[in-house]
Amino acid sequence: MMTQPPSSQFWLTCPFGERATQVFLGVLFAALLIVTVLHVAVPQGSPLHVNAYTVNLFGKYLSYALLAVAVDLVWGYLGILSLGHGAFFAIGGYAMGMYLMRQIGDRGTYGHPVLPDFMVFLNWDSLPWYWQGFDMAWFAFAMVLLAPGLLALVFGFLAFRSRVTGVYLSIITQALTFALMLAFFRNEMGFGGNNGLTDFRELLGFNLRSNDTRLGLFLATGVALALGYILCRAIVTSKLGRVCVATRDAEARTRFIGYRVERFQLFVFVVSAMLAGLAGALYVPQVGIINPSEFSPLFSIEIVLWVALGGRATLYGAVIGAMLVNYAKTVFTGVMPDAWLFALGAMFVLVTVLLPKGVAGLLQKQRRKKTPTITKEATA
Repeated sequence: MMTQPPSSQFWLTCPFGERATQVFLGVLFAALLIVTVLHVAVPQGSPLHVNAYTVNLFGKYLSYALLAVAVDLVWGYLGILSLGHGAFFAIGGYAMGMYLMRQIGDRGTYGHPVLPDFMVFLNWDSLPWYWQGFDMAWFAFAMVLLAPGLLALVFGFLAFRSRVTGVYLSIITQALTFALMLAFFRNEMGFGGNNGLTDFRELLGFNLRSNDTRLGLFLATGVALALGYILCRAIVTSKLGRVCVATRDAEARTRFIGYRVERFQLFVFVVSAMLAGLAGALYVPQVGIINPSEFSPLFSIEIVLWVALGGRATLYGAVIGAMLVNYAKTVFTGVMPDAWLFALGAMFVLVTVLLPKGVAGLLQKQRRKKTPTITKEATA
């Protein structure tokens, strides 16, 4: 049961009083510190040394974790099963990729000072209007948030005003990302077609192939995850969050007592999309490529599996699920690449049957078992 925070307390600071938030942030920053020390201070020949590839891989996991938190915000607390959040992730990634491509300049294969290599190859005469401004970092970083946020605002306004809910809304979100995937595959769109955007060189003047830059991106992604988690916890523990949970559990009753629930839904949906876009922007410089496959409906479904495995409506459970599934994916695709999808399906079935509330639900159950024992001992 959620308790109302004191009126004198600023809403963004409310999560810091929660034990779950304190533990999550403590574990996250401890992990960031340990990886940094093992990478920087431990010699390369030591078995404890964390190499640059592993740091890069952990950074990728953290960006996926932020994406999972964004999905859990709308699915766990609004009851909106979005099968299209991969689109917001990809749009944020493309915004970052466009900035990174503009930073290449005349160092590309064809040496053109303005046009990216793929545009020169396709005989483009000039830069499209929607590429203008992406040579400036502030503009590109703003578009990382504004582009997916604007798409979510338009889509959400039309969907929520029409009171599209349940499986119908899920299908529409999946259709959205599928349509965008088909559009971005076209060379005429000016986003690199099926090859996407790649061959990035530097970010804010820092060489992306440098180990120090990779470590910096890893730490930046960890900080972004912490801030995204705090923002989401602040939302769900506020009055806004309580209205969202009421809408999830009984939308008709919430409307009956006077709330314009579509406004609450739209606001949270837009915030979630912007967080997904930020995750995509942090993902791209670490993996070195962004292409239309990120729009794939299968990827959006996979995100939902991360949240289901970790435990929805907990936020930290989404982080656990994203980490576990993607680590398993790394292992399985290396050992048995053809068996990965079967393993993913088996994992989802087992979680649905044995852990309906996910890993977070199992942890909460274990904690509840220990609490009565501690209370009895204290009473005695």
